[in-house]
Formats: sequence, C-alpha cells, structure tokens
Amino acid sequence: MAGRTFIRKLKQIVGAEHVSTAAEDLICYGYDGTTASGKPEAVVRPVSTAEIAAVMKLVGDEGGKVVPRGAGTGLSGGSVPADGGIVLHFSRMNRLTRLDAAEMIAIAEPGITNWDFRKAVAAAGLFYPPDPSSTRVCTLGGNVAENAGGPSGIKYGVTGDYIIGLEAVTASGDIFRTGGETRRNAAGYDLTGMLVGSEGTLAIVTEITVKLLARPAARGTAVLAFDDLAVAGSAVATLCALATTPAAIDIMDAVTIACVERYRPGYLPDGAAAVLLVEVDGEENSVAGQLRQVGEAASANGGRIIRSTTDIDESEELWESRRSISAALARMAPTRIGEDICVPRTSIPEALERLRRVGEESDLTIAVFGHAGDGVLHPNILTDDLDPEMMARTEKAIAGIFQAALDIGGTLSGEHGIGMAKSRFMRGALSDETISLMKGIKLAFDPKGILNPGKIF
Repeated sequence: MAGRTFIRKLKQIVGAEHVSTAAEDLICYGYDGTTASGKPEAVVRPVSTAEIAAVMKLVGDEGGKVVPRGAGTGLSGGSVPADGGIVLHFSRMNRLTRLDAAEMIAIAEPGITNWDFRKAVAAAGLFYPPDPSSTRVCTLGGNVAENAGGPSGIKYGVTGDYIIGLEAVTASGDIFRTGGETRRNAAGYDLTGMLVGSEGTLAIVTEITVKLLARPAARGTAVLAFDDLAVAGSAVATLCALATTPAAIDIMDAVTIACVERYRPGYLPDGAAAVLLVEVDGEENSVAGQLRQVGEAASANGGRIIRSTTDIDESEELWESRRSISAALARMAPTRIGEDICVPRTSIPEALERLRRVGEESDLTIAVFGHAGDGVLHPNILTDDLDPEMMARTEKAIAGIFQAALDIGGTLSGEHGIGMAKSRFMRGALSDETISLMKGIKLAFDPKGILNPGKIF
C-alpha cells in the first residue's frame, strides 16, 4: 500500500514532518506492553478530525489498513500493527478542549494522558475516577479503546461509565457523533457504549465527552497483611460489603510484594503471604472511621493492619508502590507476560489456588496482583522469550490461566481487552452465535476490514 504516491498524499494531508517511513523510526510502533510485534508501513500524526477523515478516505480509496495508537502501553497487542498498514498516532491531538465545572463535563482529544486529564479536572475541584496503573503515560483514547479500569472500579466504575459522547470517523472517512453532553440519552442504539472497548476496530475516536464527579474531600489508605493468600482473597468480599464501599481494594501476592520491596523499599510488609491495599474516601470526618472499619474487618478475617494513613501524600506514595509493580517485575526475568482475568469476587480464593497450580505445573514463577474489589486479577508470568522450551511451558500456562478463569465463571479480560494476545481463546469464552453477531457489527462499521485488523477475532 505505502508506495511513493500514497506517502506523498499522506504528507499533503498532515504535513511532511508528521509522516514517518524510515525503518528506524517505525520500530517502536511495532510493539506495546506485550510480546506481540508487527511492522507498520508508515506512522501518521494528524492534528484534527478533518485530517483523520481525509486519511481514512485516502486509505479506503487506495486500499490498506489503519491501526490507531496512543501511548502504546496496552497489554493485549491492541495497538500493534498485526497486518502492516499505517499507524495513526495521536500525539498531536492531546488537548483538553473544554471543561465545564457547572455542568461537570469535560471534552478532550484522545491523545491527552489520563494523568494530565485527571490533574486538569482536579484543579477545577472535580474528579475523574478511572486510574489505570499506567495513568501517567496512557492516553484517554487508549482507555476508551480498551474500556480501561483501575483500582477505583469497585466504587466508581471504569472508563465506559464516564463516557457520555464521542466524535469518531468511520472506515470510509465519514465523521459522526454519538451521545452528547447529557447524563442520560435513550435516543436509539447506544453507539457510545459500542465504541468504548471496541479496540479501534469499528471507528477512529477523535473527541471524547466525559462526565465528572465532585472530588472527595479526603482519602485514606490502609495496608493489610495476611499470612495466607487464599485468606486474603476471602477477606475481599467482606471488605466490599462494608457499610461504606471502599474506593479501592488491590491484592498482591508474596512474589509481587518481594519484587516491589526490592524496587521501592519501605512501603510493604516483608514476609507477608499477601497484602490488600485498601483506599477509602469521603468527607473529612468520615475517613478515619472508615479506616477503623477496614482494620476491624481485616482482624476478623485473618489479617492485620500494618499501616494506616489519612495523609494525602502518604496515601499517594503507597499507591505509587502499587503502580510500580510492572516495572518491578520487569527486573526479575528477561520477559514478563502480564495477563488479565476477571472472576466473581467470592471465587477469588479458588482463582488464586488455580493460578498457584498453573505455576507449579508449568514450573514457572507467576506473580499475582490486581483490583480484587472488582474480581480483576493480573497473573504475570516471569519467563524468557528467547528460551523455546521455557516459552512452550509459558504458552501452556497462559492457556491454563484463561481456562481457570472460565471454569469458575470468569472472563478473559477485565480491563486490558482482547487484541492479538487473547483472540485465539475467544471461542472458549463466547458462543459461536455471539461471535457471529460481533463479526456482523464489525462488518457493518468496517466492510473492507480497514480498521485494526487481526484483533479480537
């Protein structure tokens, strides 16, 4: 597709300096946070919806593929060019274009980072809860594509719970809008909900309208230690049932704790079999009481409170330790494969035991952590992709992880999406009829198969 004439036309649309074709410039766009890889034919950096529409019309006329991409932090291969084509990169579309404090909404371009967006709305006294661990670098558009979550999902929900309107471009280059600026909208099909989590396979999102909340006046964090991982898993359901729902409940196993303590020492208890990191929020006069309830619930369920704070900065330091897990684990083996399953909360102990057996049977170290309040677990396999025998065991372990989730009523992904990494497991998770309906939706939006091919199915 990417002949000289085609590249010249792309440069005419977005400017020559915003089109990359040199092999050394394209390498980093062929990877994300997984072991998946691909090779784009060009990287294009548009600055407006009009430019994206023109690019899509050109691709439709010339024949080719388009892969939308934000920061490339994804963990499913969703932004990797599996089938060549051009990467549409949103680094220049990174503005917060409107913030309406009275209406409590914001409108932003897809390339803005989650961190910058959250900081901007916080400065206005407002709150955008979804907070993936990669919050400092991941983009709002990528969060929409994967329907990303984070620790706060237990109380506040995930990305899709806050997206009330989208502007997008079809595979044929037509611009359309879904939803709007109202909190409720029952006019026709929920196209906004359909695009959220579609991984760039249905349309290119170019503008995002987000509903916001009032920022909680105070927050507090508790570190709960357990001598048994399954007991920690059982305690999650009890904590979720407290009179005031915690804002977050994250779990870490012993492997994860040890790795984080080597990477960022002084925040987690040494020698514990498991840790639950629990956050509460609300009015200033309620947070201390909520932390006491958390501590009492832990004591009654086999745990002990190691650390408790209502200091904002100290809480943030504790959560920075949680966010550092991926970097910490990356130092422990040549290759880290991070998976993502979601199970019913009451099945967390069984899931943890099944994951332990998978690691034992495959003779691999599997670190487990996740947003336990939502039933989201992230088994991370420490391996070496240059060792064929080890990778054969790794592939068996991956299949075992997903089968374990499905066997206990769980699903393949709670927040990372399917992308390339999990597409081969979809038929085990969904019926042929369901997959057929999904493929029909894809065909209606993208009859030529231009948008992000090789993903989901």
